[in-house]
Amino acid sequence: MIKLSYDIKKYRQDLLDLINDNDIVIELGCHIGGTTKLISKKCKVVAVDNSPEAVNKMSELEGVDFISGDVRRHEVLAEAFQKIQKCDVLAIDLGGGYHPDTVFKVFYIWSSTFKPKHTVIRNRGLLEFVNSARVSDEKYISLDGFLDSYNDSGIPPLIKEFDLWTPSLKK
Repeated sequence: MIKLSYDIKKYRQDLLDLINDNDIVIELGCHIGGTTKLISKKCKVVAVDNSPEAVNKMSELEGVDFISGDVRRHEVLAEAFQKIQKCDVLAIDLGGGYHPDTVFKVFYIWSSTFKPKHTVIRNRGLLEFVNSARVSDEKYISLDGFLDSYNDSGIPPLIKEFDLWTPSLKK
């Protein structure tokens, strides 16, 4: 199942409702760990964020494997994949309301790599799009936390658009 929300309380509650004891959760955009503190009581968390403030805060949390890096970078995805090859829940909160296109691409590459049972995304733009769209009668539905349209295994190729949008990602 894929759930979208915007309100931080709703996002956190959605996660807590989906996570089972001993699940493995990948949390993209953990910031300083507000959500991480709540969910790490129930499960193992691999948390990823590129903000300098996150480094010290995340080191204080038990049961959390923190990766300091930009979730758009292919090598960060590869580092997470080296730690775990699968997760039960993918949690994505990359700024809440900004850049739905980037959030969707991050969801796409991370979920197609890790094949989670559930994904929870916090992003106003995606939620607004889904709530505003009128869908056709075509029945394309993925029941897991990833899209069936990308069923290959392993890490997908680098999405070149990230370099075009964000020059700071270039080496």
